[in-house]
Amino acid sequence: MGEQPLLSIKAHVFQIDPATKRNWIPASKHAVTVSFFYDVGRSVYRIISVGGTKAIINSTITPNMTFTKTSQKFGQWADSRANTVYGLGFATELQLQQFSEQFKELKEAARLVRDKSQEKFELLSPALNITAPQAPPLLDINGSTEDKLFRSKSADMEQTTEKEQMRKMLSEGSICEMNSEAELFSLRESNAKLLAALHEASGSIEQWKKQLAEYQEETDRLREQVAELEAQNVVSGPDREGEELAQSLAEMEALLKAKDEEIKILQGKKPDITELEKEREEASKRVQDLEEKNAELKNRVQIAEMALASSLDARNRVEGEVHRVVETLDVKIYDLSDLRQNLAKLLEK
Repeated sequence: MGEQPLLSIKAHVFQIDPATKRNWIPASKHAVTVSFFYDVGRSVYRIISVGGTKAIINSTITPNMTFTKTSQKFGQWADSRANTVYGLGFATELQLQQFSEQFKELKEAARLVRDKSQEKFELLSPALNITAPQAPPLLDINGSTEDKLFRSKSADMEQTTEKEQMRKMLSEGSICEMNSEAELFSLRESNAKLLAALHEASGSIEQWKKQLAEYQEETDRLREQVAELEAQNVVSGPDREGEELAQSLAEMEALLKAKDEEIKILQGKKPDITELEKEREEASKRVQDLEEKNAELKNRVQIAEMALASSLDARNRVEGEVHRVVETLDVKIYDLSDLRQNLAKLLEK
């Protein structure tokens, strides 16, 4: 069996916490290679990522899977076979778009493979269409049994509908919470990068200040030498030694001019610390807003869980009432059967 790689992208890999089904757990310390493969032997498409000697992702793409973009650089999909949800954080929006398009394309290819397999199976087995047996009719005793069972079924359907709505609320709350946590992770990473850039800029400023001070000291020293040479030139007069001193003076002035240019260049390279501080404060504010939103979502999920528990208790009570009604009806049916037998005996006499 051979597998052909179709696309490979670097990304940070996360898996959903199996205990809470809400929080993300990093599956790798650094960005790893995530690849799409085609399994020729099994005719399936897979997503595989390996960290060291351990398989971080081994997911078979099925037609029912959906890759969801939850932010500008983060996406996720659920794998029912692995019983988990995978999340990927990309370095750029373009990488996320490439991965999403490849996922969608291979999902459609998997659907075509499944449809072809079903067509072959239907052609090979045309006689497997077996009609399901019909359920026996309900026992009707003066209309009471059917009415009570109908009411119990209606109550059961209402409880099931309410339960599904609660599950939907919990699912939506969990998805929103996962999206918020993924965005929170991205903002924290951006904040860390801004802090690193700020520290690096501060270090560079200190280095440039030190270098500038050295240049200024050297400039002052050169100016003193120039003044001494000029004084010597005035005292000695215009002889050969004075010409040499004048030449040295010209060289000193050229060197001094070059040092002044270097000082101007260093002053132009000084970064805007205020702008970096402003970006860091904005990132911190967004992190705080997301944490508050995350707490609110957790509260909503807890309220939905409590409502679901209350709904389940009510359903259990209704089911118990239905069981008691059915047992009562069984007793009445048994008594009615005895009554019919006694009546038949009396008629025979």
